[in-house]
Amino acid sequence: MTRREFITLLGGAAAAWPLAARAQQAIPVIGILGMPAPPYAENVSAIRRGLNEAGFVEGRNVAIEFRWAEGQLDRLPAMAADLVNRQVSVIVTVGGTAPLAAAKNATSTIPIVFHMGGDPVRLGFVDSFNRPGGNVTGVSLLQVALAAKRLELLRELVPATKVIGLLVNPANPSVETVVPDLHAAAGALGLRLVVRYAGGQSDVDAAFESFSRGRVQAVLVDADAVLLSQRQHINAAAARHSIPAMYVTRQYVDSGGLMSYGANVADAYREVGVYAGKCRPSALVGQNELIA
Repeated sequence: MTRREFITLLGGAAAAWPLAARAQQAIPVIGILGMPAPPYAENVSAIRRGLNEAGFVEGRNVAIEFRWAEGQLDRLPAMAADLVNRQVSVIVTVGGTAPLAAAKNATSTIPIVFHMGGDPVRLGFVDSFNRPGGNVTGVSLLQVALAAKRLELLRELVPATKVIGLLVNPANPSVETVVPDLHAAAGALGLRLVVRYAGGQSDVDAAFESFSRGRVQAVLVDADAVLLSQRQHINAAAARHSIPAMYVTRQYVDSGGLMSYGANVADAYREVGVYAGKCRPSALVGQNELIA
């Protein structure tokens, strides 16, 4: 299935962020903070491509340090603080809102470039799309904006469907906005939404068993880094219960899932790398600036 190219870039990355001095560093260091590492190997390659476009090559004129929480949200604050203490030039957050929240709480001066599926304005991370403000900018896939279309596609796939399941990770901060929005979108289509929560494989199994018992006719899996890391298990659960499932990224389909509809994720991560590459040391002593 062809997926829409639906990526929103924030306001030219804000023309001048004040940064801490990096005079002691031979080359700038970019910190990448995120959830589980395995799903992001391909995406990190895309970030590197974006950095290359901005004139930076890892090992030559930029270094990259990784901090992966491996699905444990409580590790993120300490990891973000570690990157701040390391005095990195920029922090790139991947895997949703939790890494971004940890980075934002850790520093108000080091630039933060995020990749996320939610609405950063509505979630309070930036002031607006045109003028993000502060030290935070990045790329949003605006997954909720495509939610109604995903529900429509599921209804076309299973024309008689009246009940659709939604699988979400309760630890994802965006759940507070995603679930009400999807309830509204489902209601507008004459559908009933059944929400089940999963943070681990046993939760996934329990959720699909519940969907099956409740005669749910199709399932939509929310955008979430932890769920993405379990995509093969989710695909297997959907197949075991013979429930058609819709996903937001192609990675699920590449792992054997049925269908996806969403943005070109690799291109979004490339743009994140381009943004991160715009953070350059300033000629001013004790200050860097972001080159738009």
